Parts: sequence; structure tokens; C-alpha cells
Amino acid sequence: MKEIKAIIRPYRLDAVLDALHSHAELPGVTVSFVRGFGRTVGRTTTTSQTPIQYGTVEMAKVECVVNDDQVNAVVDIIQVAACTQSAGDGKIVVCNVTEVVKIRTGDRLRRIE
Repeated sequence: MKEIKAIIRPYRLDAVLDALHSHAELPGVTVSFVRGFGRTVGRTTTTSQTPIQYGTVEMAKVECVVNDDQVNAVVDIIQVAACTQSAGDGKIVVCNVTEVVKIRTGDRLRRIE
């Protein structure tokens, strides 16, 4: 199993979720809003004629756990739906997952069902 974490532009979230929702084998996703910075550090604004540099920007984080045979399809779906062809579009990270435990039942899964 793999965990896929995507940090994307917030205004692309609906497009990403719509695209993921159409992937029938995906068991679900978790969405949160996060702040951070990357190579394109923050943005500058002017308030009271004084430039202010914000060190972080708000992004949306989409997370899901999938079976190994679904990784490429899910990553491709996210990449296409989130892409604006501009710097700062975000990143997708894929991590190994050795086990998932269902809280209600205590079942330990080695494969997402």
C-alpha cells in the first residue's frame, strides 16, 4: 500500500476531488488546508504603503491510501487535475504504508478494501 499526499492550489481542489471521485476503486480521501512555502516563497502585498512579505501561502492537502496497483493512476489523476502550468502548482509525495488499522473493528489491513 502507498499513501499519496498532494499539496495543491486551493482553487484546484474541486477539480481534483471531482477527478478522484470518478476513480471507482479509490476508498476515500482526506482534505485539509495547510500553509507553507517552497521555492516560490510567499507573496508580497502593500498595506499602508508598506510592502509586507508573507513567508507562507495557503494550500490544500489531499491524502489517500491506495493499493500498489492504483498508485500511478491516482497520481496521474491528481497531477492532471491540479496542474495550471505555473510555478507553485504544488507537489505529490508517495510513501510506503505497511499496515492500516480500522479504529472501530481493530482489523489490520495489508490491502485497502
